[in-house]
Amino acid sequence: MQAATATEVPRPRELPNDKATRIVEAMRASVAARGIAGSTFDHVAREAGVSRGLLHYYFWTKECLLVEVVRRECDVRNERLEHEVAGADSADAVLGTLVRSFEDFLGEGPAAPVMFYEMLTLAQRNHEIGAELAELGRATRAHLAAALRAKSEAGVLKLRAEPDAVAAFLFALADGLTVRRLSEPELDIAPVMEQAVAAARALLG
Repeated sequence: MQAATATEVPRPRELPNDKATRIVEAMRASVAARGIAGSTFDHVAREAGVSRGLLHYYFWTKECLLVEVVRRECDVRNERLEHEVAGADSADAVLGTLVRSFEDFLGEGPAAPVMFYEMLTLAQRNHEIGAELAELGRATRAHLAAALRAKSEAGVLKLRAEPDAVAAFLFALADGLTVRRLSEPELDIAPVMEQAVAAARALLG
């Protein structure tokens, strides 16, 4: 794969939402099934029901499409989580929202986590991809931290650390559980999840 030459991966051209959704979902599924190297524009175009030329016109490179998949994934999850946390009126309700969000993520199957971890591997070899993923990670953490801070200021939570540190810890817990699930699909994750929830509960106050 040829590395991008710009200092950052560019945003794609505007694309009709139905086609954009099909393309993003096709790339997401392809990476989970074939890995990044095997996910060619030919595969994605065929599975999305669009032409290869359209992919090149709107996304330029595979890197551009890959980052757009992660961007959209982050945007959807951030918006959903922010909305659900905003409606929580107790620490247990906030924690329940976080747990349901994570369980939904795991319940979607391997496509989403494999996509993220494939991208992280690519980021070690491609500086532009690495910088883009780091920025997406910071933005995602900041969204959760802001939601936690708002709940703390409203008296719903009594955080045991700064909101950004709590958000980073919660994502680290989720990352660890996700890796366990991917590496040991038959592992009964319930007891581990119980301990993770207890650790999270201690930080939320």
